[in-house]
Order: sequence, then structure tokens, then C-alpha cells
Amino acid sequence: MTLTLGHLYPDQLNLYGDRGNILTLKRRCELRGIELRVVGLGIGDALAPDEYDLLFIGGGQDKEQAPVAQDLFETKGIGLWAAIEDDMPVLAVCGGYQLLAHYYRPAEGPDMKGLGVFDAWTVHKGPRTPRCIGDVVIRWNGMTVVGFENHGGRTYLGTAHPLGKVLKGYGNNAEDGTEGAVYRNAYGTYLHGSLLPKNPHFADHLIGLALQRKYGLRRLTSLSMPPGEIMNGSTPAQPASMEDPTTLLRPLDDHLEWQAHAAILERLGLYEEAVAALRRAKAA
Repeated sequence: MTLTLGHLYPDQLNLYGDRGNILTLKRRCELRGIELRVVGLGIGDALAPDEYDLLFIGGGQDKEQAPVAQDLFETKGIGLWAAIEDDMPVLAVCGGYQLLAHYYRPAEGPDMKGLGVFDAWTVHKGPRTPRCIGDVVIRWNGMTVVGFENHGGRTYLGTAHPLGKVLKGYGNNAEDGTEGAVYRNAYGTYLHGSLLPKNPHFADHLIGLALQRKYGLRRLTSLSMPPGEIMNGSTPAQPASMEDPTTLLRPLDDHLEWQAHAAILERLGLYEEAVAALRRAKAA
């Protein structure tokens, strides 16, 4: 099996190790015998949605976002919209997230028009307003997702569904407890480069969506170990059958990934709470 990932603006939007998300996807695919081709799409490159199975766009500084915003709207907008409406999985981080909403109003300069994929908008309230910086933990699908955020803009959701609820950190705007936004299989978030390396369950979610869309994967088994099982030395559960590669994602040893995840939970005093929530979800 082969998947093709389109990396939008790799030279302009790549802060705090955002490229690590792509490395994680590529490695997790390779370990399962899936080839992940990565194609960079810079300013001026058209986006043909039929050529890709996943899309990624990272974050950048305001001065780098301005030319990207124009190109995104004028050159790639139609293709990107078509891909998202066709349920292609898309991960957009920080500046990329902001430009998939209606607009970003920077502290200085004119508004940057976005694509309006997410019914949301972002306003930078000026250099005297503290930035949202630090480790962040959110609740997503009954599990925790950890990351690092650093953004001056505050994003406000209209009808868009948030990616998760903030347990620690700032999230979209440090006011309403929301983080990120979701539309179909497009995910916007402020969680930077440690997102997929420290959250193997979210990485597998994206891979599974891409396989489901391209190959008709019928069932995705979550085989990543949650934090509560790391301390017990557990090993990943094995699937009932590996005969049909389109029905399962082969399990991986995610000890290191979950240890990194748990380290953030412990640092923020959320480890016990996260484990208890997982046990409740498992018992339900």
C-alpha cells in the first residue's frame, strides 16, 4: 500500500519541529509496510486533490504567513476545498490552522484572508497581550492529547466543533476552554511539533482515515498503549487476524511515545486523572 502526503509550504511554515509530524507519519507507515511519499507544495504550486491522500500545513511567523495566505487563497484554495469535502485527512497547525479559518487579524498590518474551512477567526490583540506559551493537554475522544503551544493570536469558533477540551494550557483563546477545530476530516490545532510524536493514537487516527478513504479499510483497531499501561510493562495487544491488511493497522511498540506523553501529563499534574478517565472509558 502507498499513501501520498502533500506538505504545504515546507519552507515558509515550519516552527517548533512541525516537520516531526511528517516524520512520525512516515515512520509509523514504514513499520507497517506502507509507503508514505511526501511531496512539498510551495508558493505557486497548484494542488491537485486527486494526487494526495493526506495534507499537512504547519505554523509560521506573521511575516511568513502573509504571502502564504495570498497563495493559499489564489492558487490552492479550490483544490484544498475539494480535498476536504472529499474527506481527505488534513492536519493544520498554528498558522496553518489560522489560515484555514475565515481570517487572521495580526497585531500589525491588514487582515489575512483565510479559506473559511473552519467557521472560526483569529485576532492578535497586540504586543502587550501575553502570548499563549507552554505545554498543553486536551481531552480528545476520551483520551489525552499533549503538545506545545506558542501563539499570540486568539481563535474564536463560530459553528466549528473544537478538536478537544483544554485540561491544561490556553487552547484557542485562553477563555472558553476549547482547542482547535474540526471539519469533516480536517483538523486545526495550536499543538506544535510534539503533536504526533507524543500522541501515537492521533497519528494512527490520521493514517487510518487515509487508508479508509483510499483502500476502503473497514476496521481500525487502536493498538497503541495508553499511559496507564506503560508502568505495568504491558505489550501491545495483537489483532485477531493479520490476513487482510486492509482491515487492521499492525500494532507497534509505542513505549517511548507513551512515556513522552506521560511525562507531559506528570509535569502538569494530570497523570492520575488521565489514567482514571481511561479506565472509566474502558469499563463503560
